[in-house]
Amino acid sequence: MNPNRKPGPVASALAEVGEAGLFLLAILAAIPGSLRHLRETLRQIWFVGAMSLIIIMTCGLFVGMVLALQLYYTLAKFGGTAALGTVVALSLFRELGPVVTALLFAGRAGTSMTAEIGLMRATDQLSAMEMMAVDPMSYVVAPRFMAGIVAMPLLACIFSALGILGAQLVGVSWLGLDNGTFWGNMTANVDVWKDFANGLWKSTAFGAVVALTATFQGYTTAPTSEGVAYATTRTVVSSSIIVLALDFVMTAFLM
Repeated sequence: MNPNRKPGPVASALAEVGEAGLFLLAILAAIPGSLRHLRETLRQIWFVGAMSLIIIMTCGLFVGMVLALQLYYTLAKFGGTAALGTVVALSLFRELGPVVTALLFAGRAGTSMTAEIGLMRATDQLSAMEMMAVDPMSYVVAPRFMAGIVAMPLLACIFSALGILGAQLVGVSWLGLDNGTFWGNMTANVDVWKDFANGLWKSTAFGAVVALTATFQGYTTAPTSEGVAYATTRTVVSSSIIVLALDFVMTAFLM
């Protein structure tokens, strides 16, 4: 075999998956040490969570409005417009809430994590921390990873709540559906543990995946401006693909 031969794309992808797995183990090992930096963790929760509220709330409202408008005319063909609230709520809680929130979270918060850590790598700040006996995994990576896990389910709940509100505005205020029928059928048919909890588990897993991808890409990026830009792009692409694939796997098991 030629020792100078470069590995193929499949081998490179598998190697990167293995590196990401080892990186996840390093993060889990660093979490106890990161508890000493609780203020940094809270700051990251504020940054990736509260600062993402505007885009999450706006998109949730319009997704719910479009969903109600599309479903109303479909259900009207079968005389089932009374089930509009139920169908919208199930769609948001089970699928659209966690998935769309994760994609928006990757585009807004994931890229900022990657760029911030990548710039620390490019400007040798991570190396300086190691020289000062400060573990970058505990101070930089682990707080951002935990912030993603905590913030993502909360953002998904807000997205679903605004989506239902948007559906109510369209269904009741615009299309003339009875308000009591809209809410009554929804509360009677949506199960907290079966429907809402499944979406909560999904959003937690998606938050961990996006945070892991963002921190891994930033931490292992080449210390150049081009490397940081490339890592930021890879964060969005990789997170989106992994979230959609993981959504199928989790749906198959949870259903």
